[in-house]
Amino acid sequence: MMTVNITNALINYLCGENNFLKHKNDHMKVTVVGAGAVGATCADNIARKELCNELVLLDIKEGVAEGKAQDMMQTATLLGFDTKIVGSTNDYTKTAGSDVVVITSGLPRKPGMTREELIGVNAGIVKGVCENILKHSPNAIIIVISNPMDTMTYLALKSTGLPKNRIIGMGGTLDSSRFKYQLSQHLGCSPADLNAVVVGGHGDTTMIPLISKATWNSAPVTDFLTAEQQEKIVKDTMVGGATLTALIGTSAWYAPGAAGAALVESIIRDEKKLFTCCVALEGEYGQKDICLGVPVTIGKNGWEKIIDFKLNDAEKAAFEKSAAAVRSMNDVLATL
Repeated sequence: MMTVNITNALINYLCGENNFLKHKNDHMKVTVVGAGAVGATCADNIARKELCNELVLLDIKEGVAEGKAQDMMQTATLLGFDTKIVGSTNDYTKTAGSDVVVITSGLPRKPGMTREELIGVNAGIVKGVCENILKHSPNAIIIVISNPMDTMTYLALKSTGLPKNRIIGMGGTLDSSRFKYQLSQHLGCSPADLNAVVVGGHGDTTMIPLISKATWNSAPVTDFLTAEQQEKIVKDTMVGGATLTALIGTSAWYAPGAAGAALVESIIRDEKKLFTCCVALEGEYGQKDICLGVPVTIGKNGWEKIIDFKLNDAEKAAFEKSAAAVRSMNDVLATL
């Protein structure tokens, strides 16, 4: 009898008023704009983790979003998720009431192409997406993945007039994950045991892997790596995207998609996790009127707090150089 009572009490607790089993994000809605490789991967991760009860995948190309949505829904019984996935060809009414919107739409990089070269085409796409999304979801938090990500995030902020905490650029989250991968290869350890972040712009020459602050659990990674290894890790991290583009003929998608989904998860579940994200700076890190990658906490309100990592002189100089490069790209927006 005691065992039965304990079991019933446990069930009642797990299904209680504020418990996650009863309120498994049952009123949350997420939209992913762009059903290409990155968008579809992001949507797949969101569905598998049941971060929302409804997920909309939208694309401009006829039938693509609908087809991928059906394909994902046909995995639901195999993977055990209940999220409803809806595909839409450019019908933004289906996105109405979205809590979080991930923008992946735009041209991907091709071999030899920089993220910066994409600005002319993708600026028009991102601006149009933001306008259409906010017509139907005025309270949405927007995550920008489209490249050049720093400039597209700045464009989204300026063109929408939304509070700064509701516009988040994904880039540093991905770059930091790539940094941990490179470190793990040299240290022979699990990437999960590493704390390492990349700040600055999301570009091959603008990102700044903070190797001086990276740790293997609590031990500085510099205690275990030669100067030559450290230099190679930083270099390989910075060209991580270009390396994959050269190998597979287009931009990567598994890690970018997972990075976008990780941010969605921290928002939906109010996790307050620390990520490097491209956000609006108003004096932080010595910069103003720019969106750039810095460590922030991510929760139900979007990005909630910027963390000052106390950069050393060399890192400060690199950050200023990165900001100058991103500003030069932002200046192009005025000519479009």
